[in-house]
Amino acid sequence: MQAWKEYQAENKDRFLSELLDLLRIPSVSADSKYKGDVSRCADAVLAHLLAAGCDTAEVCPTQGHPIVYGEKIVDASLPTVLVYGHYDVQPADPLNLWTSGPFDPQIRDGKIYARGACDDKGQMFMHIKALEVMAKTNSMPCNVKVMIEGEEEVGSTNLGKFLQDNKERLKADVVLVSDTSMISMEHPSIESGLRGLAYMEVEVTGPNRDLHSGVYGGAVANPATILCQMIASLHDENNHITIPGFYDKVDELSAAERAAINSAPFDLEEYKKELGVNEVWGEKGYTSLERTGIRPTLEVNGIWGGYIGEGAKTVLPSKANAKISMRLVPNQSSDEISDLFKAHFEKIAPSYVKVKVTAHHGGEAVVTPTDSPAYKAAAKAIVTTFGKEPIPTRGGGSIPIVALFEKTLGLKTVLLGFGLDNDNIHSPDEKYDVFNFYKGIETLPYFHKYFAESFGK
Repeated sequence: MQAWKEYQAENKDRFLSELLDLLRIPSVSADSKYKGDVSRCADAVLAHLLAAGCDTAEVCPTQGHPIVYGEKIVDASLPTVLVYGHYDVQPADPLNLWTSGPFDPQIRDGKIYARGACDDKGQMFMHIKALEVMAKTNSMPCNVKVMIEGEEEVGSTNLGKFLQDNKERLKADVVLVSDTSMISMEHPSIESGLRGLAYMEVEVTGPNRDLHSGVYGGAVANPATILCQMIASLHDENNHITIPGFYDKVDELSAAERAAINSAPFDLEEYKKELGVNEVWGEKGYTSLERTGIRPTLEVNGIWGGYIGEGAKTVLPSKANAKISMRLVPNQSSDEISDLFKAHFEKIAPSYVKVKVTAHHGGEAVVTPTDSPAYKAAAKAIVTTFGKEPIPTRGGGSIPIVALFEKTLGLKTVLLGFGLDNDNIHSPDEKYDVFNFYKGIETLPYFHKYFAESFGK
């Protein structure tokens, strides 16, 4: 609509400036030293929701970091869209690999570089600005409720209780999330599924103290060595996960479904070049698109033990640790997989070490229908602003709360993300294209318009 376009054009510089201010707040939910900054970021989101036109908005305390909630109700007879996002970000380590400071946002070559630029402040903020565009032009096609949490990066620990306690307030017709990516701006896509997650931490203990590696080496088991051997055994020669029962509930997709997945534009040589790898790796018998979208995986996210400081220290460490995540597919239960992992890892531990396995957070895989009015509204919005039909894809990442929305609120979710796979989320030099930011603000109001028009048909 012309009023939307004019309002965005007149305010685009302010929109960008406000996003940069938000990115300057180090809202790292995983590190307690940033607790004050997380709270400050919640207050900033609240101010933006009120300025955008929400009738009511508040910061809702939880046992952890707060949830920010706001709503704009124009007519009770109209459909309601519940927008979800998160304002917390991943830790920025290792800091020395950033070209510029992670919380000193810089724009280079049309890209915003900062922690949270894409995941998820930049994408979450598109929704607040889209709400503003609609509210300030008096052209709200439906009711909008907005829920922005501060614990997504640590497993949304307290969001489930918030949903349970606020079922009436959160009543809606669909959930809209932009915490995902597109293939490219030339090949717009909508994710129709996400993998689940089971996140574990393991500790292997040998002697009761660090030992001199010359005096004791070769006579006492080294926990770091044993941990590496145990981790290596979790994949076989075909890169198939060896945990008994791991694949029991994994459904094999049909040849037609696999062909559809592989029909998405993908250049393997360009993929390898962009990542700086000579060859790809993964489960035998599957393509890279299948390995990252429809197959379960097991990855080491961090491993440590012994001396890692400058210079040399000849030590045989007392302990070694690792963090391990498993991405899951539909029908796999995160609790069941966590239990299977724990039982297997304890079983394969040799007698000369002790093993401790801790389950952290998890979530379930989801598949969203591509024939629903909400998905069709998202596709139509993409056609309106991009001029081409979006490609349905399966996302490799996890948003555990999506399954909880369906379980607790009975709501399906539309995953309308505008990030790119090479936006370095969770990595140094995270980025988000300014073009994508503006394109999201342009597209999202059309989703609301088309969803309202299709509602009840």
